[in-house]
Amino acid sequence: MYWEFFSFEQNPISYMKRSTVYTLSIIIVILSFFVTPLGDFSKELLNKLFATTPTVISVENRGKIATYDWKLKRADWSFFNFKEAQNEVTFINFWATWNLPSRAQLDDIQKLYDRYGAKMKFYIITNEEREFPEEMMERKGYTFPVTYQIIGEPSPLKLLKEGGSYLLDKKGHIVIHQTAISDWDNGVVYDLIEKLLSE
Repeated sequence: MYWEFFSFEQNPISYMKRSTVYTLSIIIVILSFFVTPLGDFSKELLNKLFATTPTVISVENRGKIATYDWKLKRADWSFFNFKEAQNEVTFINFWATWNLPSRAQLDDIQKLYDRYGAKMKFYIITNEEREFPEEMMERKGYTFPVTYQIIGEPSPLKLLKEGGSYLLDKKGHIVIHQTAISDWDNGVVYDLIEKLLSE
């Protein structure tokens, strides 16, 4: 205490310089969190850390989609119908390259696809034009299928905001209806999918 007082009294300019440098350093770190690519990476990481396991709807409370008739576009921009998902366990996710929370869960979705891509249907849906999703898929090395929503096309499911997801069983029952980002890379999800695949 005496030393600090003595140092300030003997050399106040040096003391003020150290204090200013410290303050500026804190400001720079905070700004970098918001306005640089490092900030985007940090915010994605925070979203991943706070993502929770999706809530499974109890059997008696599961709704069912009325129809599979839904026109969509593949990554090559060709049209197809969601009817191809009938009698299949189906994962649907809504995302956009500009939406940070929805981007944050794509790594988990890729792991889910790596594990079950040959056993169930995946529809990772965006309403963007192709340029940005294609750039991001290439940059991140994602291989899950990108699906493009056709604006104005009637949907058998409520179109969720980016980050939202559905998991359907083979009969079209909604097993998971998640409106926020989730942790898809965990044992609870894997056990559930294994059970749905075996039914």
